[in-house]
Amino acid sequence: MTKLNRSVERSMKIIEVVSGSGVTSLAFLADQTGLPKATILRICATLVNQRWLTQSRSDSRYRIGPRFPRLESEPDSVDAIIEAGKLEIVALTKDTGLAVDLAVSIGNGRVEIVDTTRHFALHGIFPDTIGYRPSPFRSALGSAFLAALGTDERTSYVAKLAVNTRGRDREAALNFPNRLQDIRINGFAAREEAYWGRAVDYGGTPSAIGVAIHADNKAVGAISLVWLAEKQTVASVAAAHLERLTLAAHAIGRQLGSADGHNGQ
Repeated sequence: MTKLNRSVERSMKIIEVVSGSGVTSLAFLADQTGLPKATILRICATLVNQRWLTQSRSDSRYRIGPRFPRLESEPDSVDAIIEAGKLEIVALTKDTGLAVDLAVSIGNGRVEIVDTTRHFALHGIFPDTIGYRPSPFRSALGSAFLAALGTDERTSYVAKLAVNTRGRDREAALNFPNRLQDIRINGFAAREEAYWGRAVDYGGTPSAIGVAIHADNKAVGAISLVWLAEKQTVASVAAAHLERLTLAAHAIGRQLGSADGHNGQ
């Protein structure tokens, strides 16, 4: 009988717990797997390095990462935008004092958040957003990306997405032509007021402004500044930080374009 690899077994056990729980602490993993915390830390460090798991900057909890094999995912593009943006989003937070979310295109006019600098103690808002797919019509990230697509592509996606939405999401989809005009005039997309609301039992309601990320003249993702709605207005944040946010988006796009060019040589 072939001897089994204990490290692989332990890794699979950890992934099963994280996948089933959504967001998982080290203590919970130890309780559920029966493994020593030191062993879990080593395995999780490897899985985080490979981006099969991600670890929150705010509280060190784990969740399934962007490179975990999924039929609908494009791990190369996800990994590339995380690599290109990891220093930029930290610098952007340092310069503005606000949290930053980074999202990548996952097809069909949608984006998924793949990295963030949110820290509850610093920003007072829900930090565990990696893996979340925000509304294309009501979120800053989703609508900034959708607005950056070509007319035919965007029209096709909006029509398809509108069919599969209800309630306020459907209203926002039908109103997107007006939202698109505002995005073009302002140079950014803003989160719809009270979108998400109090989705968790801590933290306040966030506001956000977002811009698209382009690489080689193609929209590939989006980046946003996020803050407590009660602290600042959209207008004041845009006036103070839109230029810096746009520069960060351009910098990430240039790095992605350079990486693609290098890979094609």
